[in-house]
Amino acid sequence: MKWDAWGDPAAAKPLSDGIRALLKQAVGLEDSKEPQLDADEVRLRPSALAQADRDALAGIVGAEYCRTADRDRLLHAGGKSTLDLLRRKDTGVQDAPDAIVLPGGEDAVAAILRHCSERRIAVIPFGGGTSVVGGLDPTRGGFEAVVSLDLRRFDELLDLDEVSGQAVLGAGVTGPDAERLLGERGFSLGHFPQSFEYATIGGFAATRSSGQDSAGYGRFDDMVTGLRMVTPAGTLDLGRAPESAAGPDLRELLLGSEGTFGVITQVRLRVHRIPEAVRYEAWSFPDFTTGAAALRAVTQNATGPTVIRLSDEAETGVNLATTEAIGESRIAGGCLGITVFEGTREHVESRHTETGALLAAHGGTSLGEGPARAWERGRFGAPYLRDSLLAAGALCETLETATDWSNVPALKAAVTQALTNALADSGTPALVMCHISHVYPTGASLYFTVVAGQRGDPIEQWRAAKKAASDAIVAAGGTITHHHAVGADHRPWMRDEVGELGVRVLRAVKSTLDPAGILNPGKLIP
Repeated sequence: MKWDAWGDPAAAKPLSDGIRALLKQAVGLEDSKEPQLDADEVRLRPSALAQADRDALAGIVGAEYCRTADRDRLLHAGGKSTLDLLRRKDTGVQDAPDAIVLPGGEDAVAAILRHCSERRIAVIPFGGGTSVVGGLDPTRGGFEAVVSLDLRRFDELLDLDEVSGQAVLGAGVTGPDAERLLGERGFSLGHFPQSFEYATIGGFAATRSSGQDSAGYGRFDDMVTGLRMVTPAGTLDLGRAPESAAGPDLRELLLGSEGTFGVITQVRLRVHRIPEAVRYEAWSFPDFTTGAAALRAVTQNATGPTVIRLSDEAETGVNLATTEAIGESRIAGGCLGITVFEGTREHVESRHTETGALLAAHGGTSLGEGPARAWERGRFGAPYLRDSLLAAGALCETLETATDWSNVPALKAAVTQALTNALADSGTPALVMCHISHVYPTGASLYFTVVAGQRGDPIEQWRAAKKAASDAIVAAGGTITHHHAVGADHRPWMRDEVGELGVRVLRAVKSTLDPAGILNPGKLIP
């Protein structure tokens, strides 16, 4: 990916006249263009890694796979949150890992962890670099240096059991490569988060990712049947059978561990045959409350759409859901719902019919397949739009949470108000949009997109807004993160999430698996 933006520079989305008009009307932003910093102009903190340690790490992975050039370090300097991208604009000295190591096997990973434990060098496991919660910040935490352990060489489909419907994939396999490798054998994983094009199998597991097809195929942690993790204390190989009563499921300790316990090297996953048929239908609801009740009815009746989503009035009004004509066209009022069905032709038709009847009975009006297909075409494009908004002087970021169905209205109102007030205090109106993208029998996620004008120091401006939103989430009974993980950004609220005893449990696991504390310091565990 581009060092200071999301993804492929060739896929960048310039702001249309409609978006510029929307920015002026909604947040008072006049046309502006932020100066762009060239990569060669970036000044990085000099590498603190001693020559003896460079030589030792190069001896483990090979000289070409131990890199200390500024260009390599810059590409591993953080993730892709708005704060990460704003920090990349800094004309002062920027921080970055002191070296990048790219092991080619588990023995090399173990040797790196042994050396770094002995020499007090922090290690940050690195997959696709898509974290939006500070999960890749080069935090030294009192260590002599910090290295980024890049898993891109763990890039193979290691096994496919077509009878059992399971595949073993290396942790460095990206989302598109997973679909390609499996697709060559007639299978699909079906995990499509917005980070799909760049994020990796190991990253999906380490952050408990949730993809846009979760209604049909589940979250990523639902798909995991086994995994291997190399830790400073040894290697864990977990998942012997589809289900077990042999004590607590230790896989759950590793899923969501965010590189703080060890390095995930391979994951065994439930896969499915490529669907025979796909059907799309979009819906309109008069308001968000009506639409949410309709989604709840579908979910609790288990009619089985693969994708089901609902945009609120604000997101529908600016046409953000489809991303094809933002600010230029409007779904005719109300709230836009999206449904997609995959499977055999008979199963698709039966589920589509039953779901449609429920949605109509709960106040929905069919819009046909057009808006649903438009959503699918643009579903990975929103981060590119954020890049253009930031360059134009707007502040744009996302955050998410989840709660019980009965609490959805109150939580949505509390977070929207907190963001609006915090950004107003910084001197700008805010456009706060929301959608439901993941549903469960007992509740749903809420995903917020926020656009405002940059005022003063935009980093501190967003930190204040995010803190206000996070405080509101906790006070209103939501989870501090549904699928973006904890990282550094959500770490202050982990005690609220799991309690003081829960924090002690996490610390105990950490001290057992990583006695020297070298793995991803400053993340997840308070």
